[in-house]
Amino acid sequence: MIEREHRDAATALVVGVTGHRDLRAADVDALAVQVREFLLDLRSRYPALPLVLLSPLAEGADSLAAEVAFDLGLRVIAPLPLPEPLYREDFDGPDGLARFDRQSARAERLRLPLLDDDAARSAGPARDRQYAEAGMFVSRHCHVLLALWDGRDQDAPGGTAQVVRFHLHGDMAGGTGARRAALSLLGLNENTLVRHLPAARADAPAIVDAPRWLTAQDDVVVHDAIPDAFDRMFRHQAAFNSDLDKYAAEIAADTAAAAGEATPACPIERQFAAADWLARTYQHRVARVLKATYAIAAATGAAFILYAHVHSQDAMIYLYLLLFGAGVGLATLARRRDWHRKYLDYRALAEGLRVQSYWRRAGVVDLDHASTANENFMQEQDVELGWIRNVLRVASLEGLLIPVPAGADASGRDAVDAVVDAWIGTPASDGQLRYFGVTGQRRARQHRYAERLALASLALGIGISVLLAAFAWHWSEAVKSALVVAMGLLSVAAGVHEAYAHKKADKELVKQYRFMERIFGGARRRLDAAGGVAEKREILRILGEAALAEHAEWTLMHRERPLEHTRLGG
Repeated sequence: MIEREHRDAATALVVGVTGHRDLRAADVDALAVQVREFLLDLRSRYPALPLVLLSPLAEGADSLAAEVAFDLGLRVIAPLPLPEPLYREDFDGPDGLARFDRQSARAERLRLPLLDDDAARSAGPARDRQYAEAGMFVSRHCHVLLALWDGRDQDAPGGTAQVVRFHLHGDMAGGTGARRAALSLLGLNENTLVRHLPAARADAPAIVDAPRWLTAQDDVVVHDAIPDAFDRMFRHQAAFNSDLDKYAAEIAADTAAAAGEATPACPIERQFAAADWLARTYQHRVARVLKATYAIAAATGAAFILYAHVHSQDAMIYLYLLLFGAGVGLATLARRRDWHRKYLDYRALAEGLRVQSYWRRAGVVDLDHASTANENFMQEQDVELGWIRNVLRVASLEGLLIPVPAGADASGRDAVDAVVDAWIGTPASDGQLRYFGVTGQRRARQHRYAERLALASLALGIGISVLLAAFAWHWSEAVKSALVVAMGLLSVAAGVHEAYAHKKADKELVKQYRFMERIFGGARRRLDAAGGVAEKREILRILGEAALAEHAEWTLMHRERPLEHTRLGG
């Protein structure tokens, strides 16, 4: 594996390639032009997304696409299905070997593990399974599968037709694993996009069909242009990169301070730190907008009540209109700048990266089990949230390119124990267990305070109404009017406060924090009693999946409560 220079936290648009090894010689130049046009079109559509080509560098389509990518100055990552000496046996002649040597020297190589050390050393089913694994790896880690394919559905394990089928439907004959069935049941989802360039084999007549886009629903769907859902996902990815560029200095300063001036070695950790910073930044903006919006709503209601009970009515109606306009303007600003969506998306992304980073460091996810957090995170949510899984897919690929240091860390702990201490911790030390415990208690206190305030406002309003009923005939009209105004203002304050608490989902958050505290507490007890590393890794895997599932529910709940000025009444 070659050395890689330091990279920032930006995500990429990964194009995986599959295709025939025996392309028609007369078609090669035209296919190279089509590949070039396709890659240039993606680069022009999404300039903020760097392109990466994922190619095993096999003869034919793989090497053709890699050559075009190198000419365009793109990164090429090469997952090799076999150790290089064995892989070289499958190349025909010196020209193919020379091209492989030249391209592999420029690519970032990633050797996939042998499923059967002995059987894969000679041609046969075992070696075919190795190629099937390489095809599935490319499919799992790319956003668009570029297929130089004749369109014929054949059953050769690891062949082009099987890789395309796996990408569209999630299964492959001869492969050792399959994507979760839920992905293919969703219809149009973020990992079924194929760019099909019709390409004939050497012993077949030319194909004159035009390039096309393929996706999967109940069956394969053909598109003339990139489907809108995928386009939106890629644009959300590009927006993430744009935010990283915009706030690069602030993120770098915050990351350096948190890490003691040390830059995290793993790209997943760097990306987590950046996504977490962006999530916190947009969270603060949303919180400020929410407070300001509901304060304006309360003032608007007060102005309306005063308009009905004071003499200078003209001033109150002008104030009412001014406040209403300010509230609408503030909500419109937040909506147009996408602050609420970005806050929720970046928080979801950060949580996925957190789990992925700890899994990587603990050895829960490795090349032998190359599926990642993206395959089971937020599958049932809005398809546009697929961009989050897209980023996780890239992060997984980047993490696999950097080996995890073996052995104990500087304090003498092994990797799994270090992850347990850093991720879970104890009620008295840093970690998620202490965070959920402390934050849950603080949120509970805030919720109790809010409830008491609302009850006090209600009680005062009822008390004033009782006084009016009992002593109205003793008081002047001015006094009664003042009491009615006070009663109305208290009602407005209580109603706005209740709506504000509902929008913040305080009650639900308290329950979530307590639930997460129980999950992490239970995991810590199980880990302390675990008998070995394998058991600890399994507990960490289950913990990560539970944390991701709970956060998906949190994200869905908040997506249903956007900032809308027209619903300030609750």
